Amino acid sequence: MSAVRPDYLKGRVAVVTGGCGGIGRAICQRFHAEGATVYATDIAKPDFGDTPIHFVHHDVSQEDGARNVMNQVRDDQGKLDILVNAAGIEAEKTIEDTSLDEWNHSFAINVNGTFLTSKHALPLMRAAGGGSIINFGSYDGFIADPSLAVYCATKGAVHALTKAMACDHGPEGIRVNAVCPGYVDTPMLRSFFGDSGDIESLQQAVRDVHPLRTYGQPQDIANLVNWLAGDEARYASGQLWVIDGGLSAQAQQMRL
Repeated sequence: MSAVRPDYLKGRVAVVTGGCGGIGRAICQRFHAEGATVYATDIAKPDFGDTPIHFVHHDVSQEDGARNVMNQVRDDQGKLDILVNAAGIEAEKTIEDTSLDEWNHSFAINVNGTFLTSKHALPLMRAAGGGSIINFGSYDGFIADPSLAVYCATKGAVHALTKAMACDHGPEGIRVNAVCPGYVDTPMLRSFFGDSGDIESLQQAVRDVHPLRTYGQPQDIANLVNWLAGDEARYASGQLWVIDGGLSAQAQQMRL
C-alpha cells in the first residue's frame, strides 16, 4: 500500500459495490484508512474485523436493491461523495457454449448493476455538490482473452457507459472514470487457475507474460481508485485507466 493520508477523504461518504470481493474489500479498507465513511454492499457480508465499515445487502441486478442502498445512505449521511461499482462476475466460455441465461446474468451484474447503482446515486451526489463515480472495466474491454466472450462484451459496455456518464454529469461536478485491471490476485483469478495440475507453474507463466513479471494485488487497484476518488484527480473524468503491469502494451505474438 502507498502512504496513507488519513485526511485525504476525510468527511467523504463512499459506497463500494462488491465490497466482499478481493478488490472491493481492499478499496473499502483503503477508503476507511483515508478518512471516509464507507458502505460496503454485496450479497454476502464481508468480515472487516474491528474496522467500522457499514454493510448493506445488495443484489446489484435489482433496482430495488440500488434504491435501498441509497435510501440508507441518505437517511444516515444525507449525501454521497464516492461510488465505486466493483461488483462483477466472469463466465469462462465462448459464445457458442454460453446460454442466453448466462449471457443475460453477466450483463445484469456487470452492466445493469453499474447503471442502476449509478442512477440512484446521482441525487445524493448532487446533494454533496458533486462527486466521483469509479466503474470497473477491464483490459478485456480493449483486447480479448480466449473463452471470455460475454465478460469482454460486458466490459466494453461499461467503458462506453463510463464516457457517456462523464459527459452527461460533468456539468454537475460529478466525475466518472473506469479502472481497467488486468490479472489481479483475487478469488476470481484463483478460480481461473483451477485446482488440478501444476498450479505454481501456471501462475508463474501468467506472471512471466507481463513486462513487470508479476500480476497485481488488490491493493494496487485500491491505490488508483483512492486517487480517483479524491481531489487530486479533480481534472480526471471520462477516462479508462488501464492498470495491468504493461500486459496490454506489448505485442503478444512477439512472445511466441
